[in-house]
Amino acid sequence: MAKPPATIRDVARHAGLSVASISRVLNGHNHVHPDTRKKVIEAMNALGYIPNAAARSLSTAKSHAIGVVLPDLHGEFFGEVVRGMDKAASERGYLLLLSTMHADSRLAHQAMGTMRGRVDGLIIMAPQLSAEDLAQAIPADLPAVLINSPADATHYNLRIDNRGGVMLMVRHLLAGGRKNIVHLAGYSGNLDAAERADAFREAMQMLAPDLPVRIVEGDFTDASGEQLVQQLLADGTQFDAIFAANDMMALGALQTLRTVGIEVPAKVAVAGFDDVPMARHLGLSTVRVDMAGIGERAVRRLIDQLEGSSEPPALARQSPTLVARASTGR
Repeated sequence: MAKPPATIRDVARHAGLSVASISRVLNGHNHVHPDTRKKVIEAMNALGYIPNAAARSLSTAKSHAIGVVLPDLHGEFFGEVVRGMDKAASERGYLLLLSTMHADSRLAHQAMGTMRGRVDGLIIMAPQLSAEDLAQAIPADLPAVLINSPADATHYNLRIDNRGGVMLMVRHLLAGGRKNIVHLAGYSGNLDAAERADAFREAMQMLAPDLPVRIVEGDFTDASGEQLVQQLLADGTQFDAIFAANDMMALGALQTLRTVGIEVPAKVAVAGFDDVPMARHLGLSTVRVDMAGIGERAVRRLIDQLEGSSEPPALARQSPTLVARASTGR
């Protein structure tokens, strides 16, 4: 026998609140404490409660949920970004609904499309999509904030200052006497990978025009960092520093160098980009990106927009900082 649908009284009982409190949340009243709104949303989700038309119009109702569409959910980088998002959302009485699109424009369309009717707005990180694909994927009726995505004149876009971060690390490595620096790039078609590789070329040409510019392509994983360094050694490439486009590739490079007995940093310096928690524990020099801060900033901007802010779209840059640790000799 089918279980009868939950009622507003069931939601009130589950949340430990009055029916009047539930009604105020459902009808989008502004003067509702964020903790109360959060309790109601959690109770509704737990019970599978769907308000009927008499309770509120489904076409104009606020869910107080934010859709987050990321390239992936695995890895410390995305974990830190989501942690920051969750903190900011909880503070304002919103919940997060997560989805992934990997590097597939078709999946991006699908992920964003399924959010319609379930969330009030979107936060999208799409460094692998073209500007055209991204514009087509974002539902026109949903407010959205972008992170590390192609330029878009209609949405707020929060980007990492990749050029500034790469310049900091190249200066650091050159100041340490390194003359044969190899950059382990991320995969082609990724916005961050392209910006960091371009910045590496620019930095070397600007700061050390007589030194070689060496770039090899990986895929942001520790396994690719290991394999790229193995290939460099097999090819007989001379290098005294590895600067990877993210920490995971740098940690993979460290593993290979230690396995074959090459001293770090005495013979080869190793550096990454992001400053994931693991990098701090393993003494990896890196370019620190405030990943949780980016997540918080994006959520706050979107909620402000949802609650009436009329700030115009803008491209904002998050400035990274240099963190020198044992892997480059500080």
